[in-house]
Amino acid sequence: MEGLSDVASLATKLKNTLIQYHSIEEDKWRVAKKTKDVTVWRKPSEEFNGYLYKAQGVIEDLVNSIIDHIRPGPCRLDWDSLMTSLDILENFEENCCVMRYTTAGQLWNIISPREFVDFSYTVGYKEGLLSCGISLDWDEKRPEFVRGYNHPCGWFCVPLKDNPNQSLLTGYIQTDLRGMIPQSAVDTAMASTLTNFYGDLRKAL
Repeated sequence: MEGLSDVASLATKLKNTLIQYHSIEEDKWRVAKKTKDVTVWRKPSEEFNGYLYKAQGVIEDLVNSIIDHIRPGPCRLDWDSLMTSLDILENFEENCCVMRYTTAGQLWNIISPREFVDFSYTVGYKEGLLSCGISLDWDEKRPEFVRGYNHPCGWFCVPLKDNPNQSLLTGYIQTDLRGMIPQSAVDTAMASTLTNFYGDLRKAL
């Protein structure tokens, strides 16, 4: 199992990668989907032959409450309509863990159910929090799922300056779903998944 001999350096590297994404200039992004509450942008990923997606919207709640819903734990399954199971395989200090989760089929099952094994890390960022993750090469596979791979991804959540009871939630996602799927189907699914994520989260809070 690669990369977990040094949890602290993996966590630091992951955090720094996300902060780098968070500082990409606005003109590098193209709008992929826009609803009244959420905007999703994308740009070519530097990690794989797909896109890095950015999603952003305001959530009417406190940072800690929002991140507690997003980070790995039993709460996540209660509200995230895409997730069908979630197991914490290993816990480390400093808000790090390894989790295995599965997702439902999408687009009338053009995209079949997927399984991911991710390293997850939650850390303070400015006045808020960052919860980030990256997939691991975990040997044990289940035949009924295609194993997907999350390149560095994460959620920044910070209080709004003029209203600390509201938070700005910004996500960066670059998922390699693997398997034989047309790129257009992946792009449609990713943009919809991200806008649905905000809708599900708002309902839960």
